[in-house]
Amino acid sequence: MNLMVNAAPPPRFTDKQGQYLAFIWAYAQINGRPPAERDMQNYFRVTAPSVHQMVITLENAGLIRRTPGQARSIELCVDPRVLPVLSLPQLVKSSVQRRSLGRRIDPQP
Repeated sequence: MNLMVNAAPPPRFTDKQGQYLAFIWAYAQINGRPPAERDMQNYFRVTAPSVHQMVITLENAGLIRRTPGQARSIELCVDPRVLPVLSLPQLVKSSVQRRSLGRRIDPQP
């Protein structure tokens, strides 16, 4: 006799949200505490408002839980087994030319 267990469907999240969730889990495993928003900002090389908006989005989706006003209070609300593999952050290519800050030295004629 086959018994079907009514398991909850896996949570739905975007690729980017999955990377943030995977980072939160990995950081906590390595450091023994949740990351601060600054840690995510440094890892993903994004602005502070971008990270904060992602944290709010993850919380509103029920994927994390946190205590407002308490640092490093992020808790995962998903099974780590459904998280994607954490990718290395992508380097941002810029079309802005770098300028030398040193003195210009003209070659001798």
